[in-house]
Amino acid sequence: MNLLSDLKRLFPYPNFVHSQEKILSSVYSGRSVLAIMPTGSGKSLCYQFPAKAGKNLVLVISPLIALMQDQEKKALDLGIRAAAIHSGISGGERSEKYRKLKEKQYQLLFVTPERFRKKEFRESLAANTVDLLVVDEAHCISLWGHDFRPDYSKISEFRKEIGNPNVLALTATATPSTQEDIVKQLGLTGNCEIIYGGMERTELAISVDDVFSNEDKNDKILHLLNTKNGSQIVYFLLIESLAKFSNFLRGKKVDHQVYHGDLGKDQRASSLNRFIKNENVLMLATPAFGLGIDKPNIRQIFNYELPGSIESYFQEIGRAGRDGQPAEAHLFLRDDDLSISMEFIKWAYPEKEFITTFYKMLEENSISLLQEGFSFYREKLSFRNKRDYRVESAYNILERWGCVMPLTEVLSDENNYAAQKDFRVTLRKPTDDDFKNENQKVLFQHQNKKLLDIYSWAKNETKCRLGGIYEYFGADYIECGKCDWCHENQP
Repeated sequence: MNLLSDLKRLFPYPNFVHSQEKILSSVYSGRSVLAIMPTGSGKSLCYQFPAKAGKNLVLVISPLIALMQDQEKKALDLGIRAAAIHSGISGGERSEKYRKLKEKQYQLLFVTPERFRKKEFRESLAANTVDLLVVDEAHCISLWGHDFRPDYSKISEFRKEIGNPNVLALTATATPSTQEDIVKQLGLTGNCEIIYGGMERTELAISVDDVFSNEDKNDKILHLLNTKNGSQIVYFLLIESLAKFSNFLRGKKVDHQVYHGDLGKDQRASSLNRFIKNENVLMLATPAFGLGIDKPNIRQIFNYELPGSIESYFQEIGRAGRDGQPAEAHLFLRDDDLSISMEFIKWAYPEKEFITTFYKMLEENSISLLQEGFSFYREKLSFRNKRDYRVESAYNILERWGCVMPLTEVLSDENNYAAQKDFRVTLRKPTDDDFKNENQKVLFQHQNKKLLDIYSWAKNETKCRLGGIYEYFGADYIECGKCDWCHENQP
């Protein structure tokens, strides 16, 4: 088949970009592929193409509802018979999509890995031949990645159930060790081509500013906000810091949106909608915001606190300049920020005693999870420290081990567990083998090293900012000519 001719016939694009053609050539040669592609490099075409050109179903496993909704709309706009099935749609819409899936009406389907827990979905999917299984944000499958998702670790089992189709795994942020683990977790060792699509972001200028206080950060960001047109994002680790900066901006009469986990579902949806639809929007957000959002005119990204890893940081700043026009990324570094980030990592890997105590609480009282969320257990275990999210981490770990029900299922509108008087979220007690096989102490040390890596990168005064990131991911060192180091050290 002539890929370029088919591209021009099926899509409104004159040519392939980045490594798209190489990836598709491998896919059509019958090989499974892990592709490392930079954010904004057109990775979605790598599954839209076989969906529109083929006769059977392309199934995409994706981590977030917002990401699926965005990709569903883009695929439909390209004339692809596409659907996204997730907990955010109504029961009636879900039933209608199941019917169409069973009747083999779709070319492209987006689901989270948790959807495989639904019997009705599996029965509807079984009527289809899946030609290609796509794992988007594939770093989520690796414990060593920066954004691990429990159900991603079961994708190899799902693949067997649907007839072992070839796999296309896509990510923008995976170190060599994470790449190796992705291939292993997918069951593709010795049978997977790794395609390195490059990471160059020639339009992006990075700077790191040492500051003495949060007030110093506020003043510097306020000044920079006034220097650019287009949309801008300020990322925070702490919701508390976000709220204080939001109040600061209100005092300066600066219009902005906010997005974080403590907001209600409707509030988050409203903020996201305003950000996508308006040209010049300032968004204050926690790290989850922006995944999969293809907004071309983001001109500046600010990091108010030190991200937990270079992977996370590169993913966040990669959302700027997708239109190919100049964009800037500003990281503000205060000495106390390192200790805040270290505390975050510590909370992500709670000790054995904390996990077992939390399990006993869930066993004795599951209904409070439905009525009050994690705040009930946090007050009992963390002495009302709202920043301490060990209970969320402990639940995530217990879910991964099969000790508790999936949280998405517990909280889904599809179920009505709150009406069940004796409802229990617990399935089995964690065993010594569970703790041995996934040693939280080892994982903590690994993530702590990632934090020290980005801190060392930020403090570095001997090399290009982007060049240092390229080296971290195993690529060649190239000086960008635009970052603060290059401006100070190049003639």
